[in-house]
Amino acid sequence: MSAVSSAKRLTPTRIRAMKGGTPIVCLTAYTTPMARLLDEHCDLLLVGDSLGMVLYGMESTVSVTLDMMIAHGKAVMRGVAKSCVVVDMPFGSYQESKELAYRNAVRILQETGCDAVKLEGGEEMAETISFLTARGIPVLGHIGLMPQQVHTAGGYRSVGHSEEEVARIRRDADAVGNSGAFAVVIEGTVETFAREVTRAIPVPTIGIGASAACDGQILVSDDILGLFNDFTPRFVKRYDELGKRVGVAAAAYAEEVRSRAFPTEKHTFKRRS
Repeated sequence: MSAVSSAKRLTPTRIRAMKGGTPIVCLTAYTTPMARLLDEHCDLLLVGDSLGMVLYGMESTVSVTLDMMIAHGKAVMRGVAKSCVVVDMPFGSYQESKELAYRNAVRILQETGCDAVKLEGGEEMAETISFLTARGIPVLGHIGLMPQQVHTAGGYRSVGHSEEEVARIRRDADAVGNSGAFAVVIEGTVETFAREVTRAIPVPTIGIGASAACDGQILVSDDILGLFNDFTPRFVKRYDELGKRVGVAAAAYAEEVRSRAFPTEKHTFKRRS
């Protein structure tokens, strides 16, 4: 856990109060070093179940386990001094019942020291969100494109292209926004309706492939840094190409090792006299 008291970090309550103000800056973090690098610049760091794809090479987030999320949540908390930290509840850890969701959410908060949990779902999860928040567990909601439902949704695709989808987005936003969640992620949603939802609900919206009108934005850090190249969604902007730079550095190292140019004398130890 961070050496700095959690009281000095942004809380879910303070994030909620940012509705309609300066946009909320959010990124994903999965490790202590990355958390330390991002913390100064972010309001909220999400330990996302996207780590299954980004760090473990999984095809989707569905195979991510609760133990994995807790391990990475602990790692991120060791590197944070300022940001509000939210840990994703993985697939299967909350859908069965609100009681199961409570037990697993308590475990996440107790074992990681994080500030809140995130779960996916609209109308069907509103009761669970209310149950958790009434018992002291802050919840970040997630509607629109929901990666944990990729198998039933027919793949990763934006939503809001039909009247049926638009109606569902509106219902989901209203249900989650009024269930006690301190904020709601809106993913992969047609801009018009992401903008509409932002105006309609009382808590901040955090967009990812949604609208600049959202109260905040989130992206996967490895995407914006060019470290994850398996798939680049339309909504990602690359701010650097660190993956290419890592390759260049590794190639230079390999060449020096093979030519015996590394290590040099300054990289080795001498016997003490």
